Parts: sequence; C-alpha cells; structure tokens
Amino acid sequence: MGRLFGTDGVRGVANADLTAELALGLSVAAAHVLAEAGTFEGHRPVAVVGRDPRASGEFLEAAVVAGLASAGVDVRRVGVLPTPAVAYLTGALGADLGVMLSASHNAMPDNGIKFFARGGHKLADELEDRIEETYHAHAAGEPWDRPTGAGVGRVTTYDQGFDNYVAHLIGVLPNRLDGLKVVIDGAHGAAARVSPEAFARAGAEVITIGTEPDGLNINDGCGSTHLAKLRAAVVEHGADLGVAHDGDADRCLAVDATGAEVDGDQILAVLALAMRDAGGLRKDTVVATVMSNLGFKLAMEREGLSLVQTAVGDRYVLEEMKRSGFALGGEQSGHVIVLDHATTGDGTLTGLMLAARVAATGRSLADLAGVMERLPQILINVPDVDKSRVTTSPEVRIAVTDAERELGATGRVLLRPSGTEPLVRVMVEAADIEQARSVAGRLADVVKSALG
Repeated sequence: MGRLFGTDGVRGVANADLTAELALGLSVAAAHVLAEAGTFEGHRPVAVVGRDPRASGEFLEAAVVAGLASAGVDVRRVGVLPTPAVAYLTGALGADLGVMLSASHNAMPDNGIKFFARGGHKLADELEDRIEETYHAHAAGEPWDRPTGAGVGRVTTYDQGFDNYVAHLIGVLPNRLDGLKVVIDGAHGAAARVSPEAFARAGAEVITIGTEPDGLNINDGCGSTHLAKLRAAVVEHGADLGVAHDGDADRCLAVDATGAEVDGDQILAVLALAMRDAGGLRKDTVVATVMSNLGFKLAMEREGLSLVQTAVGDRYVLEEMKRSGFALGGEQSGHVIVLDHATTGDGTLTGLMLAARVAATGRSLADLAGVMERLPQILINVPDVDKSRVTTSPEVRIAVTDAERELGATGRVLLRPSGTEPLVRVMVEAADIEQARSVAGRLADVVKSALG
C-alpha cells in the first residue's frame, strides 16, 4: 500500500489492502504510541469504536476491538454511526481514542480506519507517523509488551450513542423545522437512521430514500455522489428541499424544491450569512479551499465577509480554522465544518442548519442559495506529465499569465498537480462557459507539450 496513512486515515480494498491483520496491528500500535505519549497516564484507557454498514466493517471492527483490548484499552462499541458521531462521542464520553471504520464516499469493496484523539479531534500527523513506524517494527518481528489478567481491556456495547448524538444535533439547532418537508438520501450508509431521526425530532416532515443499508449497497447509485434519485424524489413529493449524505455522513449536498443541486459552496454561503446574522461568524470570515467557485468568493466580498483559502482537503480547512479561530469552513464537495458544534465535517448537522435557515427566513432554498452565482468551471486532467515542473516551466507560466489577462476579474485559472497520480489538473472559471472551455483546452495543450 506504500505509506499507510493518507489524508483521511488508512484506506484500501477490504481484505486485500486493508486486512484484519493490518487493522489489528494498527490498533495495537495506536494504543502503545498513545500510552508512550502520556495520553493514558493516571487512568485506565478507553476507546470508542464505530463503523459504517459495509459488510467488511464487521470483521474489521472485530479486529480493531481485539487489538485495542489486547493492548489494555477498554472499548465502547457504538455500532453503525456517522464519522462525526464517533468524533462527538469520543469527546462526550471522555475517551482517549476514537476509531471509525469507513471509506466514506468510496464504493462498497473499500474500507478505511480513521483515528480520533481525545476530544474527538483528528490525530496529529506526528502521532500517525509514529503509529505507522511502530506497526512496521512489530510486523517485522519485534514483540509487543502485552498486559495479562485484569490488565486486558474490557469490551462493552454503548447503545446510548445514537440518542446522545441526535440529542446533541437537536440541541445546537438555532430553531425548529416545523412546516418543512424534507427528503433525505442516506446513501444506504452510516446516517441511514440518524439523519431521518434528527430531522423528524426537529419538526420536519421526512421522506427517506437510501436508508436501507444491507452491507453491500452503500453509495450504490445514491447519496451525495449520485443526486438523480434525490432530485426526482424532491420534485415528486413537493418537498421544500432534499439532503444527501455520503457513506459516513461527514458531508452533505442539497437540492432545492425544483430539484436543482445546491453544492458545498452555496451551502457555505447560506450558513455564513445565517451565522453572521446570529453573531456566530467569528471575524466575519469563512475558510474554503482554492477549488471553491469564484462565484463564492465574489458573493462573500459583496456581503462584506472575508474568505481565507487553503489547499484542497478538509484537513487543511480544519487546520486553518483552528489556527486562526474561525467558526465556519468547508469544501465544494459538501464537507462543512461548524467548529463550535463539531470537530469534523458533519453532514447531518450541515443539513439541519441549512433547513433551519429556510424555516427561520421563510425563503426558499433556491432563493437563499442565489446569494452566489456559480460561474462555469471547466476541469481537465492532463495525464503522463512531469507534475513537479508545473510551477517552474516558463512556457506554462506564460500561458497562465495570458489566460488570466484574457479572463480578467470575472475568471480564474488554477493548475494543480495531483497528490497521487502523474497528472496536472487544469481548472478554469469564467462567466461564459465557452470561454472557460476554450481557455482550459489551450492551457491543457501547453501543459502537455511543455511537461510531457
């Protein structure tokens, strides 16, 4: 697998890349590294373990639980719950560690392991590195120091996790959703029970699709990566809006009453104004990535709000929010972080807050989302090139300068090397789709000839 930890934990094809042996070994390594770091000092350690409904999650959960307990960690199994629920419960229960088994929006054969530190925060990069080093050392034959007798971890099922998490979501909503009709697409994933329950308790009339997980159908033609069924259901039922989650429900996309998509940028724009009006948007600033639509930036400027942009990835958004004390951030893909109420992206919370804004204002979601105009965005992947030279090639630099001059203030160019493949992503935004397509095509040709 190369390096085990990626930007969002360890992920791969379950039982091929991500085996029971790997899951067990990483869990033991995590326990030892955290013990050495002083996390467990003075008390008996506790971990919260949850998963999404993938069939492979059953054996991987068993491996993780076995590994932690064998290392002397008491385990609270919370079952099938969203990633943000496991993060929340890790903090709420005062646990030393949280573990989520999910591959998010990936297809069913994949799975992943994500660790949370005390408080439900992402594990520090240096701790992930040490866990990986420790795992490899012991996989090579170095023996573990294992507790015996009363020192081994005890395993219990924590059935209250579902109700505790839903109560938390309802408790942070600014207002109820009475009078709203909402369609929820649970992606046959981790939010299949949680999201409909939370919306119903908040007062909404709820219609569900994608809420019958069988372990094999997660993300299959449904959820935030496949919006067609949600669009059709919203129109068919005359709903006010629709909400779509991914497999582990850390993201949310929406559709308005006409069935039109409301993406992460538009959701961020709606929530930014809601939080500003309520006095909760610290420093009047939103954090987003460089891939956010230029229309989002222009809308925030029009509203007198500041925008801080980071590298692509919700981890970079979160790091900037923590570093600078900002309250709201997110990505176009629907990862939205409301830091006062969650330590990670929370799709159910995002959907609830979006619906709450509709209910509070009496305005349609289409009207609210109209605060920003999505400029046409063309993305071309240029494969088999030397991506390391994208910022140093004179030919590419001249082509980018010419493109920016042609587009002016209402357009944007972004060239980004892929983090995992030998390709460069060429992204162009412009007020006119044909102009965006033309400029992107010319830039892609230059990248191919100069770096190929």
